[in-house]
Amino acid sequence: MARFVARTVLSGERRWADRKGTVRAAGGILLRQGRPRGLEVAVVHRPGRDDWSLPKGKLDEGETFEDCALREVLEETGYRCRLAEFVGTTEYRDRRDRRKVVWYWLMDVLDGEFAPSREVDELQWLDLEMAARVLTYPHDRDLLRSLDAPRLARSG
Repeated sequence: MARFVARTVLSGERRWADRKGTVRAAGGILLRQGRPRGLEVAVVHRPGRDDWSLPKGKLDEGETFEDCALREVLEETGYRCRLAEFVGTTEYRDRRDRRKVVWYWLMDVLDGEFAPSREVDELQWLDLEMAARVLTYPHDRDLLRSLDAPRLARSG
């Protein structure tokens, strides 16, 4: 069962798996102000798994969670971003039945453009309610629903 945990990020962790085999990963929640619908979030489709998720991926050797989040978002979305607010972690069993913990940040898009790849073939900007319905996994939906949307919309 997946669960969402909001807590302080442990910067400096630099392995994609710890001694107990926990997979360490990081990702981002890209938000933008949509025209008629208000706040929108980027969700990605991964054809190899045929799922919709938030952009994320495993830490490379020697990489911090923050650097991993920025790299993975760039690789999966084509957008170069800046970290904004840390929003928490998700924990779940991956498809190899390993414990996986993913750290997430809100991110501000600086520049870039989406281009389909073998890993991610589609990106959609959806309002928060629609994104929560489209996301495949409960842990992604729970994380998205935990955001304070009115505060985020006010902060722009």
